[in-house]
Amino acid sequence: MMKPKTCLLPVWLPLAVASLVLLPTLPGGAQNAPAQQDSPIPGVVAPAAKPAEPAPAKVSPGAQAKSGESAATAADRAQAYYHLTLANIYEEEAVTSGRPEYTSFAVEEYKKALNADPGSAQLHNGLAELYFRTGRAHDAEVTARALLKSIPDDVDAHKLLGRIYLRQLSDGQNAVSSASPSGNALDQAIAEFEKILALQPKSVEDHMVLGQLYTVKHDAKKAEEEFKTAQAIEPDSEEVVLNLARLYAESGDLAHSVKVIEAVPAADRTTKMEFALGASYDQLKQTKDAVAAYQRAADMEPGDSRTVGALAQALLNDNQLDAALKRFQELAEADPDDAGALVHISEIQRRQQKYEDALTTIRKARKKDPNSLEAGYNEGLLLDVLSRYEEAAQVYEKMVELTSHANGAYTTEEKNNRGIFLERLGAVYHEQNKPEQAISTYQKLIDMGGESAVRGYQGQVDTYRDAKQYDKAVEVSRRAVDANPKDRELKLILASELLDQGKTEEGLTLVKGLLDNSPADRQILLAMGQMYVRVHRWKDADDTFNRAAALTTKKEDRTYLLFLRGELAERQKHFEPAEQLFRQALELDPTSSMTLNYLGYMLADKGTRLTEALKLIRKAVELEPMNGAYLDSLGWAYFKLGEYELAEENLRRAVERDQTDPTVHDHLGDLYEKTGRIRLAAAQWELSLSEYAKSAAADAEPGDVAKVQHKLETARVKLAKQESATGPSKSE
Repeated sequence: MMKPKTCLLPVWLPLAVASLVLLPTLPGGAQNAPAQQDSPIPGVVAPAAKPAEPAPAKVSPGAQAKSGESAATAADRAQAYYHLTLANIYEEEAVTSGRPEYTSFAVEEYKKALNADPGSAQLHNGLAELYFRTGRAHDAEVTARALLKSIPDDVDAHKLLGRIYLRQLSDGQNAVSSASPSGNALDQAIAEFEKILALQPKSVEDHMVLGQLYTVKHDAKKAEEEFKTAQAIEPDSEEVVLNLARLYAESGDLAHSVKVIEAVPAADRTTKMEFALGASYDQLKQTKDAVAAYQRAADMEPGDSRTVGALAQALLNDNQLDAALKRFQELAEADPDDAGALVHISEIQRRQQKYEDALTTIRKARKKDPNSLEAGYNEGLLLDVLSRYEEAAQVYEKMVELTSHANGAYTTEEKNNRGIFLERLGAVYHEQNKPEQAISTYQKLIDMGGESAVRGYQGQVDTYRDAKQYDKAVEVSRRAVDANPKDRELKLILASELLDQGKTEEGLTLVKGLLDNSPADRQILLAMGQMYVRVHRWKDADDTFNRAAALTTKKEDRTYLLFLRGELAERQKHFEPAEQLFRQALELDPTSSMTLNYLGYMLADKGTRLTEALKLIRKAVELEPMNGAYLDSLGWAYFKLGEYELAEENLRRAVERDQTDPTVHDHLGDLYEKTGRIRLAAAQWELSLSEYAKSAAADAEPGDVAKVQHKLETARVKLAKQESATGPSKSE
């Protein structure tokens, strides 16, 4: 048996025992002697609830005054001590034997002890603790509050109440307490820890708990005060630093979160500090700093999978593909069943354009975890990159089935996952030139409602627009606005489609009506500026972008505005200012694929700095390998460099993905003409002119159409001369 607990014994026990020695021995068989009570534990005899009054000993008044208490009081306390001892024994027996009835015996002994000494704070706290330890939280709360009525500053009682309310919070209980009907568990916990700290202001642990409670209550200012107080008491505490950093991070002040940890000398930082620092750097997109912090954490605890995984992801985010690959391979070797590591390895291989290797790896991951949504998504993505559209569609169809519920009820996360697969499946159908299946798939997105519906409407509009079915695109846009009359984004889509139909003023009027002198005007002004660019109203576009600039504060928003200004300059043939604007955008975001592609294509089309142009475009394609426009740019750059095989490979892939883009057909025609395949060139130029004829007026530049027409006529003349001289030519 475990040693009986003695931590709750009252401080007056030595005196009580001494008093017992002075009491006269009762005569055997006395009429007023109490009967013995049976004890549940063999060998232990429980005393009566209150012993019989013995004849008083002859004690001089001076001696009684010196003792400080009467013999009766000493006897009561001795009785309390006896019952407390029994309570401790019963509790230990309950723990040892696992028999809950002993807990009930312990409670009864505590009550008897309190009957003997009702003013004992230790006994009240002991009983309350017993209630709490045995799951009777309500009884514990009532007992502690009863004590506080007589002793308001009893810190042990406040601590117990604090623990009770913390447990209620952890169990999800936030109901009003029966003992304290004025507050919920969170407010009650805060009140108790405020009182505890008023009594014990130097307790770091209690300052930390109170700070965390204020954090839960979303009172960041008070939480910060508690954490800073704890830090002042114990500056090197890991827990204090991490909680303060977490508070700033959750408040959106990531820079301050970083400073808190950086203030600790590097030599004194713990693994957890470095990990938290790396996470904050990640969110700030300071990838190199994140890598360094995670590396320091990994050096402290080599082989820790969580740290190695974070380091590998940071290396990947920093585009250190080989180093990231090595780390993910370490994880895969350490845990052969880890499908997640294989998913990341496949992603790296894809970004290295090792598509077949990436496909092999992702299929290994799917074998390990057939229900992995991430693995399924990446397999479909790779098949799409490889232009294996039927297989990609089959994979996405399976993932859509996997994420479907017969009752149509989805959590937010489930709805988001299902939406991603529906969107990808619709895109594959779109690329396959299967508009009906694409429209049907996007309709399922619309039926999900919310943000999914907006993406579904956008998918249907894009499908109809690329099919040059502008009336249907407008029809869908109007239906979307009618279903969501307060959605600005859908109204912007409708305005753009009205522009495609040549209804420029109607579209602009719709957009202008959305302005309300709020920060949300930025998005409206950018859309309006793009509409002005499409209809060559350069001054209006510039003025509108200037208005948007006043509302642009975030880094990513400045990047996009610089891109739009660059496009405006390029469309006016102001190439040097356009280049400067694009380069400024890339300084802010070196991974902006649209900027990389636009600048690279502009340089390639002018025939200047072709090596740099190729580098820029290849990076854009690496980021978005399925973007037909980027593949066209890549093929065009190779064409300008005289690398015709690579040019043809990429231009063919571009035509597969953007069959309705007249520029792509024009470029492939130029490639065929350059390599002596005039008949094939003429066929591509015919397709180009056909698509120009179906294009929206705002998208068909008269000069471009005239150039293609001239090339086609020249080709026809050459073919006619060849046939006149040699007869019909063989198939090219």
